[in-house]
Amino acid sequence: MIVLTFLGTVSGIPSKERNHPAIALEYFYYRKDTLLFDCGEGTQKQLMKAGISFMDISKIFITHWHADHFSGLIPLLQTMNLEKRKSELTIFAPEANRFVQGILNLGYFGLRFPVKAVDVPFEGRSVNKVYETKLYEIFSTPVLHTVPSVAFAFKEKDVWRIDESKLKKLGLKKGKWLKELKENGEAFYNGRKIRIEEVANLQKGLKVVYSGDTKPCDNIVELAKDADLLIHDATFLEEDEDFQKYHSSVKDAAKIAKKANVKKLILTHISRRYRKEDVERLIKEAKEVFENVEVAYDLMRVVLKRE
Repeated sequence: MIVLTFLGTVSGIPSKERNHPAIALEYFYYRKDTLLFDCGEGTQKQLMKAGISFMDISKIFITHWHADHFSGLIPLLQTMNLEKRKSELTIFAPEANRFVQGILNLGYFGLRFPVKAVDVPFEGRSVNKVYETKLYEIFSTPVLHTVPSVAFAFKEKDVWRIDESKLKKLGLKKGKWLKELKENGEAFYNGRKIRIEEVANLQKGLKVVYSGDTKPCDNIVELAKDADLLIHDATFLEEDEDFQKYHSSVKDAAKIAKKANVKKLILTHISRRYRKEDVERLIKEAKEVFENVEVAYDLMRVVLKRE
């Protein structure tokens, strides 16, 4: 199960209703992993409001080094230090080593815990695997913004689920051999070779994609292909496109969602010019292209489960 909490959903300048960008992703399996995507100003207070422990965060993924996407790192690191954190924190980003070291050189941090920086490729058209566990993978791809920028994808690994009806039909009984079958894709049962597809069903893993700040680009379409959820920059309505610069409009995001064949689109990075009463306008414009769409708001929670 994946629980996403939108800690901040504004573009550039915060408003009374919206904080700077940050998304917490909590992944539940036989343990819980807490990942943070972007870390704008006020992120640690938003985490407190959401009831998410910042001490549980093991990895932070920064899409780019504009202040509204990373300025919450400095106080967050300081708080972790004051709370006597010991476990390593890894920060993934374009030019991560350069910027993380710069942050650590500010003031008198004297951190009690290690901070590791991992550079993420920000040029070209490839999709890159930047992190992997036994349960999931994190991918990135370069996007089009005014500074080196990337989008990220969380992809849960596909798993085989043993189908007891298939076992019974083939006259097979449960046992230690099933562990070997899951690990190797085949195993012997009383001298008979059994392939996993004979007794199990493949359950597709969940996929969540976060664009960061970007103009519409083919890289996002490739990264988001068949995703369960696409979270996309939707800074402006189409009528305000002169202000977009290197961002996407609501309709741009909807077109990306349609091209990528995603199941659901959530619009975020909303300009402060749009108030609560404008949300229906944003949704209406997106639905002209893509039906299953929502506009994110601060502390909004989204739960995703395997089918």
